[in-house]
Amino acid sequence: MSGHSQHTVQSLYEGDQSKLYSGILQHHTDVQSPESKSQIKRIWKVFWILLVITVAEVIMGMFFSHQMPKALVAFFFLALTILKAGYIIAVFMHLGDEVSNFIVTMAIPITLFIWFIIAFLADGSFWLFMNTTSPTR
Repeated sequence: MSGHSQHTVQSLYEGDQSKLYSGILQHHTDVQSPESKSQIKRIWKVFWILLVITVAEVIMGMFFSHQMPKALVAFFFLALTILKAGYIIAVFMHLGDEVSNFIVTMAIPITLFIWFIIAFLADGSFWLFMNTTSPTR
């Protein structure tokens, strides 16, 4: 009995996880197969999209950030960062392949958490301002 034939897929998931990644379940052994070519094409597409966004951020930061208002620069950087983070989440965390209900289930708590952080920072800033500008007796 060979070492690979005694394992079922279920037993690999239940036991030692290193067996999953050791080549036993390697699906794309032929790089020239249509599945492998489509995966390679997708990886290059992701690379180029993230590269373009990153280069746009760097160029804007190096050449245009000094001539534009700070609020506009912050808005552009925030927008490009959110775009890049969303694309990374969709591709590398496979959230783009999930059904829409699951995406909404993940997006709402993240959005509320970001709002929570902003609200506490604003509140803290307000109280700091109130403490530093209070009238003296």
